[in-house]
Amino acid sequence: MANFWTTSDNNAITTTGEFTSGGGTIENIPDNTTCLAMIDEAGLAEYQGDEYISLRWVIAEPAIYKGRKVFQKVRVFDVDTKKADKAKKMLMAIDANCGGKLAQSDESPNDTAMAKALLHKPMLIKVMVWEMNDRTGNWVASVAPRKGAVATTETPVVIDEGIHADVPW
Repeated sequence: MANFWTTSDNNAITTTGEFTSGGGTIENIPDNTTCLAMIDEAGLAEYQGDEYISLRWVIAEPAIYKGRKVFQKVRVFDVDTKKADKAKKMLMAIDANCGGKLAQSDESPNDTAMAKALLHKPMLIKVMVWEMNDRTGNWVASVAPRKGAVATTETPVVIDEGIHADVPW
């Protein structure tokens, strides 16, 4: 059995106690960008007593953002009923674009149901930028079916055979 603390090129790892993994700042996807994306993680989550549905979207198109992740909190359990209703409408639209399996039940979706119904089903999402306390990130403002998308810019981008999306970058 090989020593765990040996690298793939068979060198022993030594350290001074300092390490930097590299990388850098990732720029946000620009405001109002329409992307072809799919959910690759879905489940119930809770943070400081706030329960919500957590979705992780992975971008497929445009190619410049391929593989990027956008996180979405769908606050269907919000104490503010107007916010909860808006979140339920978003979840219903996402579900409809994935085949409508969640809507077939009157029950609140659980992790298993969401995994079966929502994962790996491509649709169009509109990505926006949020700013808070000197930090920024992306959020999902809207969803739309993958098929039947109509270009609204002068230079539509083909994201799949014969399908165009409004991509303002």
